[in-house]
Parts: sequence; C-alpha cells; structure tokens
Amino acid sequence: WGVARHFQYFFELTAAWSWCLLANPFGQNGILPLFYAAFLTYLLIDRADRDSKKCALKYGKYYDQYCQMVPYKILPGVY
Repeated sequence: WGVARHFQYFFELTAAWSWCLLANPFGQNGILPLFYAAFLTYLLIDRADRDSKKCALKYGKYYDQYCQMVPYKILPGVY
C-alpha cells in the first residue's frame, strides 16, 4: 500500500470496464451494458473518500503522515 491507498480498486475497475466494453463492442448494445462499470467506479471512488475520512478520525496524525507518504487514493499520478 505504498503506491496508492486503495490500489486494488484499480484492478477491479479495470476488470469491470473490460467486461462491459467487451459486452458492448462499438456501442452496439447502447449504454446499458456500461452501467455496471460506471456504477462500480462511482461506488469505489466514494468508498475511498469515506475510508479516508474514517481513518483520519481513527488514526489522526498517523494517518496524515501516511497520506503524505502515499498521496494517491486509487491510481498513482491520477487520483
């Protein structure tokens, strides 16, 4: 967890978007097959934010130090 605080979410999102895009090549099936990946993206970003708030309350300055060492939540260099 020295690369990003929730780096495992990146792999889960990669799998979800891969499945949804393979199920919907070139948008042939409309946007409905993309709902799962879009919903999961929103869910995991929101969860990462909620986890940060909970950990900040629970661990205080130690969590702040950790956030300085690992500034990104899901994808290093992006978010």
